[in-house]
Amino acid sequence: MKKIIVIMGPTGVGKTKLSVELAKKINAVIINADSISMYKYLNIGSAKPTRDEMQGIKHYFIDKLELNEDYTIYDYQKDARCLIDKIDSNIIIVGGSGLYIKALLYDYKFEKEDTKFDYSNYSNQELLNEIKKINNNVEIHINNRNRLERVLTKLKLNQDINKKSDLLYDATFFSLTCNRNTLYERINNRVDKMIENGLIKEISNLKGYYKTSKVLSAAIGYKEFYDYFYNNKSLDLVIDEIKKNSRHYAKRQLTFFKHQFNSYWINVNFNDFNKTIEEVYSIIEKD
Repeated sequence: MKKIIVIMGPTGVGKTKLSVELAKKINAVIINADSISMYKYLNIGSAKPTRDEMQGIKHYFIDKLELNEDYTIYDYQKDARCLIDKIDSNIIIVGGSGLYIKALLYDYKFEKEDTKFDYSNYSNQELLNEIKKINNNVEIHINNRNRLERVLTKLKLNQDINKKSDLLYDATFFSLTCNRNTLYERINNRVDKMIENGLIKEISNLKGYYKTSKVLSAAIGYKEFYDYFYNNKSLDLVIDEIKKNSRHYAKRQLTFFKHQFNSYWINVNFNDFNKTIEEVYSIIEKD
């Protein structure tokens, strides 16, 4: 019987390395559950695994989408479930997009593929107020009506996913974590490394997509550059915003994993990562 292993954790905690090493040990393929890595061309800012990092392990849902393609959680649920049913080998699902993992593996039914809400009677201020009621950390300009409506719709649908539901697959969940200060330092250093590795060049090549691509307007590491290109915000401020937004996102990820999944929590040993690999592997073997 094939095993389904889920590796979750905040950004920068070592999910990619762990998943590849485990895949080699248990003869598994990897299904990506990071929503940004599904898009082509978003490589450095998404920390998408490189071919060298994949080490020959088959990865699914990497570079699947064009930048202007609208791909919903419903689409992922449908496509990834179909893939799981077809695969005969062990499967490792890895990523930080908790909503995608929840929708994939739990009995969550979408009412409609293209759920719409009527906001015609709402002022922009009222839309913003509704958004803040659900998530006070969201920052949107009050004059951006289209984005206000899109974000409120997404938040409403996500509220439904957050409700308790039954697990459909026999899966073992692992949530990676570490000391909060260590995590934030790793995130800050990771952003600096992205800049060194050519993030500015990568994003400059995407400038023409910024006014049409939803993913570029929403993804941390990319959305911050809109003001750099169009509102003359300095590069230093943009980099600081990426670090801040990444830290806040990591905090939300950990909270979501804690409340939504029954996981083995693994404190990552960055000084000797092999110990972390062996700890997770020993649990899988006993499970």
